[in-house]
Amino acid sequence: MLDKYILNQVLDEALKSGGDFAEIYVEEKNISNIYYDDDKIESINSGREKGAGIRVIKQGNTAYVYTNDLSTKSLLKAAETASRAAGPNMINRSSIALNCKSINSQIRFQPEQLSFADKIQHIVSANNIARNFSKDIRQVTITLGEARKTVQIANSEGELIEDERSRVRMSISAVAAQGNIVQTGYESAGEIGGWELLNKVSLDDMALNAAKLAVNMLSAQPAPVGKMPVVMSSTAGGTLVHEACGHGLEADLVQKGLSVYKDNRGKQVAASGVNIIDDATIEGKYGSYQFDDEGIRAQRKVLIENGELCGYMYDRLTAQKDGTKSTGNGRRESYQHKPIPRMSNTMIGPGSEEPEQIIKSTSHGLLVKKMGGGQVNTTNGDFVFEVQEAYLIENGEIKSPVRGAILTGNGPEVLKNIDSIGKDLGFGIGTCGKDGQGVAVGDAQPTIRIKQLTIGGTRMADGPQIKRIRRK
Repeated sequence: MLDKYILNQVLDEALKSGGDFAEIYVEEKNISNIYYDDDKIESINSGREKGAGIRVIKQGNTAYVYTNDLSTKSLLKAAETASRAAGPNMINRSSIALNCKSINSQIRFQPEQLSFADKIQHIVSANNIARNFSKDIRQVTITLGEARKTVQIANSEGELIEDERSRVRMSISAVAAQGNIVQTGYESAGEIGGWELLNKVSLDDMALNAAKLAVNMLSAQPAPVGKMPVVMSSTAGGTLVHEACGHGLEADLVQKGLSVYKDNRGKQVAASGVNIIDDATIEGKYGSYQFDDEGIRAQRKVLIENGELCGYMYDRLTAQKDGTKSTGNGRRESYQHKPIPRMSNTMIGPGSEEPEQIIKSTSHGLLVKKMGGGQVNTTNGDFVFEVQEAYLIENGEIKSPVRGAILTGNGPEVLKNIDSIGKDLGFGIGTCGKDGQGVAVGDAQPTIRIKQLTIGGTRMADGPQIKRIRRK
């Protein structure tokens, strides 16, 4: 990492043209990924990169320059470029005194401590378990990945953060087929930390669950089409809240008029009892961190409380525009990207009802246990989501599995139509894309019931008819 003296020089150079704020973000990252498919290792990728991004903010405008050359000469040139881009008006500033806060790593099992041979042993075992489950399993794909980075964040307010971060993840996809029917089961796990994850989550169990799901869905009947109550199990993770609600609560989209939640602070935007929280402080979760990518301490933010919109997720720049403080949601993919407001671990908070009772009290509906991909329009809140695993509910009992279900609706309307909230809480992991950059996130929800939601599928259900939704 860089010496304080060099950081000071860079910040002084960045502010020569009179910027209001200057920052340097320095990153050294090691990554490693194994991709296993069709009973063999398709690829092993590992790499190392380093670089720095220099940002100057002046009168709400941002100039951002990055370089992979960490020599003093290159950094000063980048700072000069950012300073000129921010605008003229030479002013004299006193030298910046940096106050360092170093974060000690709490990783018990560093990623590099697990050898490739050990990783491959875990992968081959999981592959065999999935394939041996049924002759209908046609393909098994397994990935193990890790990323470890050391960062420095120094700014013109005298703040200096030195942090070490590590994330590991693993996923398995099992494809089953009978004739023209093809179904996929998918499982994933990940956390902040090292490969102690393998002591908490069994890759063999993940493989078995993925294979069971794929084979089970082969005999599933086509999903119904129509409007009906939908029970979202906690095992579905928080895809719905992340996509249909979370993005609309990021301050940059709100300020640009691209969020359905603009001008709704203090208003009822969800049913009573619904709480939406973004929490970067949860130990070990995939979207957690100690400081965001602007050096702001991680926080737990209640965004919607008892149905009322309390606030948004801010980085430094958007907070300045609204005359408030950053919520610690300034995140970036790497030194090549400027920070923007992003989610961390976003969730619907648990309620007080027993999940089993929610199902028993549903006379007819759909139980969603696993979600697939989807799309959302943050401007109006409309969404379309694929469902990976679902079952019909009849007279309070879980009946036959259904396949091909697609949920379509509107995020704010869904939040207002939640009439039951379970006491459980299930997490999912993912990489969230926005403005051309991806960051690791977690999402979660309890078991909830939505009074009515439109289901797209292949046959008619009781209730109003709708056109079938086709995958894009």
